[in-house]
Amino acid sequence: MNKDLQAKHILIFLNMIQLKINKILLFAIASLAIWSCKPIEAQWKGQAPIKKVSTLTRPIQYQLKKTFDVGNEIYCSNEFDGARLNGITLTGNNEVTVLITPENTPINSSPWYAFKIWSQTQQNIQLKITYNEGVFHRYYPKLSTNGLSWNKLDSINYQTDTASIAKGEYPTFCTMNLTINPDTLWIAAQELITSKHINSWAEKLAEKPSVTLSEIGKSFEGRPIKSLQIGNTESEKMIMVLARQHPPEVTGWLAMKWFVETLCTENDLAEKFRDEYNIFVIPLVNPDGVDNGHWRHGSGGIDLNRDWEDFNQPETQLVRSFMQTKVAEGGKFYFGVDFHSTFQDIYYTINPELKGNMPGLVPKMINAVGQEIEGYEPNIRPNTNDGPRISSTSFLFYEFAAEAVTYEIGDGTPRELIKQKGEITANKLMEIMTE
Repeated sequence: MNKDLQAKHILIFLNMIQLKINKILLFAIASLAIWSCKPIEAQWKGQAPIKKVSTLTRPIQYQLKKTFDVGNEIYCSNEFDGARLNGITLTGNNEVTVLITPENTPINSSPWYAFKIWSQTQQNIQLKITYNEGVFHRYYPKLSTNGLSWNKLDSINYQTDTASIAKGEYPTFCTMNLTINPDTLWIAAQELITSKHINSWAEKLAEKPSVTLSEIGKSFEGRPIKSLQIGNTESEKMIMVLARQHPPEVTGWLAMKWFVETLCTENDLAEKFRDEYNIFVIPLVNPDGVDNGHWRHGSGGIDLNRDWEDFNQPETQLVRSFMQTKVAEGGKFYFGVDFHSTFQDIYYTINPELKGNMPGLVPKMINAVGQEIEGYEPNIRPNTNDGPRISSTSFLFYEFAAEAVTYEIGDGTPRELIKQKGEITANKLMEIMTE
């Protein structure tokens, strides 16, 4: 073969490789868009029906809590609230492999992980997070040196399952290049916000004269479930706010936090709103799941947001009883919101043709938020059928005629945008409801 022909063949071969790489990169970029904050489609698009499932209590498998001696002077621990680490081993001279499994199955693929790692001497390692067969890697790693302040892992030190991505599938594992030393390094799927953090936040907020904190009952494992009452305690016009039914959904909780804090600000709008309305906030519906590091369920082994029709779990029973008591005392719920997290920012709403106690409130609020944030178009998906009423949003509407919305925040939505949306949503809601 002459040199010109050989060079031509080499060039063709390199072009084929480049095309393959481009395809992989394009798919990777498209996959990452799932985690981005900007919705794919901003319109009133119907949501898929929620499937009714049994919510009778099922057993869960608890983690073995311990400090693991991995080898090579490396140690790892899951001995803290919110931890998730089911197995760990040294799979190479400087390679550590972690196994993450759920509390039980079947389960939504939201594989939460959280653990601490350190070494007696400084060394560089490659840490690989793996899951059961059929489970995909969802959460981009966050790192902390104190368990309080968190930052995303630098992308230069992060790799994932490109083979699965190239086949049009979700990644099944991720690897991290880390430098560890005697100082503890915390690794988690999202910021670690447990019942201790949430109760501390609620207690701080309750120092305000317009806010009181009380316990409404106990979870499956006996943890307190608390409620904040904000505003005019004598008002019959009521609002309900829920969060953290699903343990890993931290971004939804952050949105709730900034939403509620805005309702408590000292300005004319918020004060007028609090004079007119009686607001109840349950910031942690599932404390067992959060503190046990669950992927999805409570300690009864059930997705609580599928138990708002049969009420087999103590957590949903508590909220229903709490609201029924308030209505029996003469109150009326005008608005209800449940904060969650998913792959992108979405509003799941009731069919807009149905009328509750304040018709048009939810569409007005969402549209007002969209107009306030430059470049943001709300992704709205109403439930257009009268299927199983098993979620909290359906319960709030059909039981109490409260205008209701499930407020979803993307896993990777920037925290500043979450804060901005939470604050603007609260302000627009107050403006509309006090007109």
